[in-house]
Amino acid sequence: MRMKTLKNDCLTIQVSAHGAELTSIRANATGKEYLWQGDPAFWKRHSPVLFPIVGSLWEGKYRYEGKEYAMSQHGFARDSDFELVSEDSTCLRYRLASNAETLKVYPFEFELEIAYLLMKNSVVVSWKVTNLSADKEMFFQIGAHPAFYFPDFDPETSERGFFAFDKADGLDYIRIAEKGCISKKTYPMPLEDGLMPIDIHTFDIDTYILENSQIRRVSLLDKAKNPYISLFFEAPVVGLWSPPTKNAPFVCIEPWYGRCDETCYSGNYEDREWTNRLAGKGVFEGVYVIRID
Repeated sequence: MRMKTLKNDCLTIQVSAHGAELTSIRANATGKEYLWQGDPAFWKRHSPVLFPIVGSLWEGKYRYEGKEYAMSQHGFARDSDFELVSEDSTCLRYRLASNAETLKVYPFEFELEIAYLLMKNSVVVSWKVTNLSADKEMFFQIGAHPAFYFPDFDPETSERGFFAFDKADGLDYIRIAEKGCISKKTYPMPLEDGLMPIDIHTFDIDTYILENSQIRRVSLLDKAKNPYISLFFEAPVVGLWSPPTKNAPFVCIEPWYGRCDETCYSGNYEDREWTNRLAGKGVFEGVYVIRID
């Protein structure tokens, strides 16, 4: 596994060419690791990139131009080997291009570039998706799935900390209903004094999915309500997840340009909710920031 390291005065990060996945965020002053280290007893990944779908397809299949394709949850980018195309003292940039294997499951010619820029106590993650076809429209989703250790995790206690958002009331979420797909029923976010308490049972429901650009920031606070990690994003959907009923030591904060199917979805691929469209030779760019607080 080809690993690259970036370091500045505040942080040291590592990125693997497999999946172009961020695998470590460590504070230099304390040696503290913030990114989940992939114990398969809970979850084997660190911060996979989700492409060309986010979440699950109903029955694991989609339909495009009269043909049916199968694709597993979150797409194939996270399990693909990327090419390192540039590196310097502050930035790593990786690329994945369509090939004979991807075209079997995803009939679009594309290029996906993922970059990691280290700036003081922040990691800036950027995505660039290019439609390589001149005359064919391309459809895709893309998302992040970084997992962070709970601050001061103690498996013998029930409290884990708090979420804070850039909006303190009026938030709602949808959740997984069946086979990794959602129900459109909405629920009010369980906020107390503008914060969402996290405990051992918070994720018994699986994933909290906030749609429609309700928020642009999620902060993870410790049990004393001190900021620990913050994510900033423009993505219209964000997921909050930790493995249900496992008492896992981490939580994922996931900005998404897309999400899973609704249960029993039988429409075409291009008509899936939160699907992005690129005209011939079109380019999409997205970014989010992880700040160590």
